[in-house]
Amino acid sequence: MKIVTEKIKLKTTGNPDLINITEKVSEILTRSQLKNGIATVFVVGSTAAITTFEFEPGLIKDVQDLLEKLISEKGSYAHDLTWNDANGFSHLRAMLLGPSLVVPFEEGRLLLGTWQQVVLAEFDCRSRSRTIVVQLIGIS
Repeated sequence: MKIVTEKIKLKTTGNPDLINITEKVSEILTRSQLKNGIATVFVVGSTAAITTFEFEPGLIKDVQDLLEKLISEKGSYAHDLTWNDANGFSHLRAMLLGPSLVVPFEEGRLLLGTWQQVVLAEFDCRSRSRTIVVQLIGIS
């Protein structure tokens, strides 16, 4: 059993930035030379999330619209009153989706569906520099 940990550094444009990171995660897996195991993808921070969906323009818009309906950017949040930073909605959206995703891999390939991608969801109200930790646990 071997553990490999690498980081992906990205600049985001702020809410609602959705970034397909599947290729970057796959490149880390290829470099690791691991064949079978699991990949954990984790974003550092409390106003971003990692999720998976079909990364195409229609669904990107649908995801953004759904999140606005569930947790409106224009809502009133106690967090904003406490810190005066207007990103209470960002924390709630990130909490809803979660900071990590686990994807199994086999024969050196992520076991994702045909149209399934790994996505960083940036919810903060400003651009950010993000660190995504990819940790692979597996065998060669």
